[in-house]
Amino acid sequence: MTSGLSDLDLHLFGEGNHHHIQQKLGAHPEVHDGVAGTRFAVWAPNAQRVSVVGDFNDWDGNRNVLQRRGQSGVWELFVPGAGVGACYKFEIIGAHGQHLMKSDPYAFQMQLRPQSASIIADIDGYQWGDDQWLAQRRNWDPLRAPISIYELHPGSWRRSWHRKPAFLTWDELADQLIPYVVDMGYTHVELVGVAEHPFDGSWGYQVLGHFAPTARHGTPQDFMRFVDRLHQAGIGVFMDWVPAHFPRDGHGLADFDGTALYEHSDPRRGEHMEWGTKIFNYGRHEVRNFLIANALFWIEQYHIDGLRVDAVASMIYLDYARKAGEWTPNQYGGRENLEAIDFLKQLNWTVGHYFPGVVTMAEESTSFAGVTRPVHLGGLGFHFKWNMGWMNDTLRYMALDPLYRGHNHNLITFSFVYAFSEHFILPLSHDEVVHGKRSLLDKMPGDEWRKLANHRFLLGYMMMHPGKKLLFMGGEFGQWHEWRDYEDLAWAALQHPHHRQLQAWCRALNRLYRDYPELHGSDNSWEGFRWLEVDNANESVFAFLRQRLPGEGGTQLLIAFNATPVPRDNYTFGAPAGGRYRKLLDSDDAAFGGSGYAPQTDIQAYDEPWRDFPARITLNLPPLSVVIWARA
Repeated sequence: MTSGLSDLDLHLFGEGNHHHIQQKLGAHPEVHDGVAGTRFAVWAPNAQRVSVVGDFNDWDGNRNVLQRRGQSGVWELFVPGAGVGACYKFEIIGAHGQHLMKSDPYAFQMQLRPQSASIIADIDGYQWGDDQWLAQRRNWDPLRAPISIYELHPGSWRRSWHRKPAFLTWDELADQLIPYVVDMGYTHVELVGVAEHPFDGSWGYQVLGHFAPTARHGTPQDFMRFVDRLHQAGIGVFMDWVPAHFPRDGHGLADFDGTALYEHSDPRRGEHMEWGTKIFNYGRHEVRNFLIANALFWIEQYHIDGLRVDAVASMIYLDYARKAGEWTPNQYGGRENLEAIDFLKQLNWTVGHYFPGVVTMAEESTSFAGVTRPVHLGGLGFHFKWNMGWMNDTLRYMALDPLYRGHNHNLITFSFVYAFSEHFILPLSHDEVVHGKRSLLDKMPGDEWRKLANHRFLLGYMMMHPGKKLLFMGGEFGQWHEWRDYEDLAWAALQHPHHRQLQAWCRALNRLYRDYPELHGSDNSWEGFRWLEVDNANESVFAFLRQRLPGEGGTQLLIAFNATPVPRDNYTFGAPAGGRYRKLLDSDDAAFGGSGYAPQTDIQAYDEPWRDFPARITLNLPPLSVVIWARA
């Protein structure tokens, strides 16, 4: 047999630097000496024996026993007659004599749950049509570009109830999703639950098919076409990527060769007690190689534009969700997981090296410094960090009866203290509308009109605040109930004008955000922001300017917020200059479901100093409103 794995392959894998290891390990259809079959290879260094079993050998572990490749821990065999579409697993006699049946960690395709076999797949040959998109991506600057993300769970955005299971295919999803997100003005979608996972209720955050798009929606080629169609429509595709942990399911990575192989053997390092999952051993070269090659694989094979890295805080802190005595410190006595930190640096450097223009985003909820600082400057190297502090403070503020917002004005102002310390995404994500937290609309106080007005205020505040944007599906039209992964969104709500008006507000905000560089080109610099009104806690009024960086021209946007249902007439702000100001958007406009309290479209600022501004402007502020003016 001619080996598919060279000594160089094994060396690079052993040191953690084989960036295309999935082309060598796993199942690969080939022709050897004129005979068609499949070459199988798997890393199981502590196994006593490894066989491949499947449709092609009656699942008999005695018929195709893999050969060990020296001291590399890799086993390999070419099996004649094993062809594309056949199901298989690895039958492993473990280090202590255990009989294990394992799915292939590098499988490109897997069965639909509850079945768990891997499937021999040929994923080459798809003819992509997104060359123009990829060329533009290589040259874009994500820090200066508009990024408004529509986060969606493909299994529950819409469902087809006339069949079981009720999942849309990738093609059906593309047919319905693409015109919707284009019309709504989003720049990107972020997909929850793309990689294969055994349990629907994990939403895809407990992955066992790291190299396999979920079978819930079709084949790997179907997913390629889905991404391709989004790109051709001008929509970028991000996906959630989960290197923090994996489930204990018997067919998965846990105790893969009868030992703790992918995970730490010490449960104080190797188990998430809170989540019931295993933690990757980031200090092991082959495990780190598995994860980094996986990240590159999704970008290269499926043209993914960015990875949102889940649960980064749980990776970088050894004591995350642990009590005293349940964790061990690092070699210096600290709580930082130095191996995980090094892994994240390697990940971000490597992605940037191969794929300029592809972004990485950290879901990181602590004050760990330098998350978005480049690796060569000592940071973790992410492009963006989810601003969980902004999210928590904002939702706390919005849930308050307006009567009490004045006593909690710092929940608004505090985010601007650190707004430019990292490159942030402002997330109103799926995590905020599950587990009894209620939907965004239902979190809002007051009667139905006030809830809707508050929801418009919330969306307007997010879109005007410095930082990129993310909104989970259903929030754009004000779904009343929490997200449920087992049913589709409450699209019937759009039969009611209030929800159509809220959706229209979200659409208008997205389009304004994309059209004005003042709102996206300078949102990582304090020079793009200036307070107009910051300390009026008593009336819960605040206002600020958004502008381009010095020397870039453009206009200046004056954005005023009234967080109470009491109109504020003849309210005077400072202005950057005298002249006419044109109203761009008003959340209280009747077209968006508001009262239409202040219908004026243009207003005059006068060259009369006000506080530390050279001019002043006087406005009528509608109740529970966000109003945006542009200097003419």
